[in-house]
Order: sequence, then structure tokens, then C-alpha cells
Amino acid sequence: MAGLFDSFTLKGLELKNRIMMSPMCQYQAKDDGTVTDWHFVHYGARAIGGVGLVMVEAAGVEARGRISTADVGIYSDDHIPGLARIVEFCKLHGAKTAIQLAHAGTKAETPEPNVAPSAFTHFDNYKTPQELTIAEIAEIVEAFKQAAIRAQKAGFDTVELHGAHGYLINQFLSPLTNKRTDEYGGSFENRVRFPLQVIRAVKEVLPADMPLLMRVSASEYSEDGYSMAEMIEMVKLFKEAGVDLVDVSSGGSLPLPPPAIYPGYQLQYAEEIKKGADIPTIAVGLLHHPQLMEEAIQNGRADLIAVGRELLRNPHFAKTAAIALGAQLELPNVYKRAF
Repeated sequence: MAGLFDSFTLKGLELKNRIMMSPMCQYQAKDDGTVTDWHFVHYGARAIGGVGLVMVEAAGVEARGRISTADVGIYSDDHIPGLARIVEFCKLHGAKTAIQLAHAGTKAETPEPNVAPSAFTHFDNYKTPQELTIAEIAEIVEAFKQAAIRAQKAGFDTVELHGAHGYLINQFLSPLTNKRTDEYGGSFENRVRFPLQVIRAVKEVLPADMPLLMRVSASEYSEDGYSMAEMIEMVKLFKEAGVDLVDVSSGGSLPLPPPAIYPGYQLQYAEEIKKGADIPTIAVGLLHHPQLMEEAIQNGRADLIAVGRELLRNPHFAKTAAIALGAQLELPNVYKRAF
């Protein structure tokens, strides 16, 4: 079986190891969504530190779709040069790159009005959104498509659609947040319509050898939300539409914490979806213990491990994990004296 520090290949994407830097918002962008030197240093440091896949944080496909005005955007060609600078540096140090294409929907905190499938929110700290019209839904689908084109122009090796954590795609999927009575709401088939349209639109503009990733929330922590069985059926449809790898998280539709938090507490979801939908998965959730990460990969419970907070604490976590597992991971010569 493969291990954490074995390579991973999916279509034209070849990673030197199976550690992915999870997309984590930095809130350091300029008001117009362009990246700053903070992002260049932040992502570049993790590439130097040995991460196999560096994923840039959620990038808004619309200005009003950003979580905040300090979030990265990918809704204008003006965003491409700064992103390309990050990509070029990361690749120079052996890391492949991805960017998460996102729309926050109800959870956007920008001067523009919030938009969502339905005109309500479960969260006291967010404005009541405007319900999207059919025409506006089509415009957002096109915004995702154009964002994917910009990601390619910036040189990214792959892109991920953010369909988790109570953001717009997830808001359409969830019966907790989608109360529409038209073709985009109500039944399972209607609730998956918008996500499938986004997937197909993005696939139209991706090269055949570029995999498409998608982050999902496998559990909503509520009996009134979708079930794991429904999530597996959703992922099967996503796969049929063009998703190649699923990044499996949970929660976000309701202001509820997970029932329990412990190292690897979301690993079971990645395993269930991998087996149930027959698709490669990325596991997340306090997976910063090298032995646990290795076990998950060796036993086929997931194909990649996404690391978030631990990489905030330690840009060289990948090397630390390699030492713990007795694996080889080359860093730049100037850092070898430290390991």
C-alpha cells in the first residue's frame, strides 16, 4: 500500500507526497481582492517546507461572494498576476498548486447585499440574504466558469469547488438552507441542480488532464439535514459530472459545533465516501499526527491528507512528519543543517 510520502497521480496532476495544505482564509487581501506579499510569503513558505499540494484559500468568484472584503478574489483578470507569482514560486520548490473557487452566499460580509437560495439565515450575525433569481443563478454559474479560466491563466495545477461549510453551493444542497419551490429547490434532484451546473461549466474550460476537486460537508450535524446516504448519492452525481477527487469536511449549515472533536474526527466521512461513491478522497480534521496520517493512507481510508492549523504553526510540518515516519523528504540545501 502507498504511504504518506509516496507520490500521488491523478490525471495530469503528480504530487511528490500526499500532504495537502488545506485552504485557510488569511484575511490579508486588498479591498479589491488582489493578493499581497503576505500571501506570497505564507504559501511560499509551505512549499519550501515540503507540502505536496499547496491550496490557496477560498477565492471569491464574485466580489459579493467573498467572505469579507479582505478575502482573495478571482473575479477579475487583475487578480491573475499576483496569483501567478505565488504559483511560480511554489512550483520552483516542488509543490503543485490549487485554488479553491468559492461563493459565500449568505455568509458573505461585503458591502453588497447577500444572496442565497432562499431569503433567510440560521445565523444571527449575518444579514438576511436576497433570494437568487433564475437569471442570477445562471450568472453565478458563469462566474465559476470564468474563475476557472483565470486559475489556468495563473498557472494553477488544479482547482477545487467549495461546496461545503454552509457556503453557496452547500446552501443549495442542504434542505436546511434551500427552501425554494422552483426547479432549484425541494427534491433531491432539484437541490443538486445548481452544483451540477457549476461542475459542468467548469469542466468545459478545464484541460482534459486537469483534475477537478470539490470540497463537501459530509454531515450537517442535524437530523433535518441530508444523510450520509444522500451525500454519497450526491458525490456519485458530482463524479459523473466531472469531479475527480472529493475533499471531505463537515458542518457549516447551522451554527452548531461537531458532536465531538478529536484527532481524525472527520476521517470516517472520507472513508465512507471513498468506498460508497468509488472516488478518491482527501481527509481533514485534526490530522496532524504523522502515524495517524500514515495509517489513513496505508489502509486506503483516504488518498490525501489536508493539514490546516498544524501548517499555520509549523511551515515545515511535512519534514517533521517525514522524520517521525523515517521517510525521505528533500528540502532546499540551505535548510538541511536544521534537520
